Amino acid sequence: MSHSETVGVRQAQKQRTRQALLDAALGLLEEQSLSSLGLREVTRAVGVAPTAFYRHFRDLGELGVALVQESLSSLHTTVRAVLAEQDGAEERIDHTVAVVERYVREQPAHVRFIARERHGGVRAVRQAIADELDRFATEVAAALALQPVSDGWSDEDVRMLAELYVDRLVMTASAFLDVRDGGHEGTERWQSVARTARRQLHLISVGRRHWRDGA
Repeated sequence: MSHSETVGVRQAQKQRTRQALLDAALGLLEEQSLSSLGLREVTRAVGVAPTAFYRHFRDLGELGVALVQESLSSLHTTVRAVLAEQDGAEERIDHTVAVVERYVREQPAHVRFIARERHGGVRAVRQAIADELDRFATEVAAALALQPVSDGWSDEDVRMLAELYVDRLVMTASAFLDVRDGGHEGTERWQSVARTARRQLHLISVGRRHWRDGA
């Protein structure tokens, strides 16, 4: 094996161990907050020595920041794509709520982590979540600004609208998660969350069309 191949194998192994630490921490955080999680719990779950942890993260706070990025990155891309669609407002609303539903079904541990740590005890993670949601709002604002209904809007108002959308999406994800954790996924309670989310987004959409009238 050549030197470059050896380096490649080591890098791949390092990446696998890093991901294993993230996955283990996420699993352990199903039942506790990051501030109560022990480093040895994580390394024990992966089967590596505690010293191996520091080859990947300075501390559990840095691991938590990496989990924030992992948890929210895919949602950014998907929601931005939906908002960029040229369908009518109702179709975009339906697609957006469907995206959040699928996200909660496929990534419940990530949603639970964000919901718990958004106001949790680890400052670096709280800040990372705030920064990611701020970046999310910036991306949503960019998509909304391209829609004809935004013609004549100030950047400040488009940003305010984007923050309303992001806040509703986060709260909707939390509501779906609560219903799922109660064992009611797919039931009338689940459908009620979806209906409420669509109505709330529709209300924002109606207000958007008439915002400049009031301004």
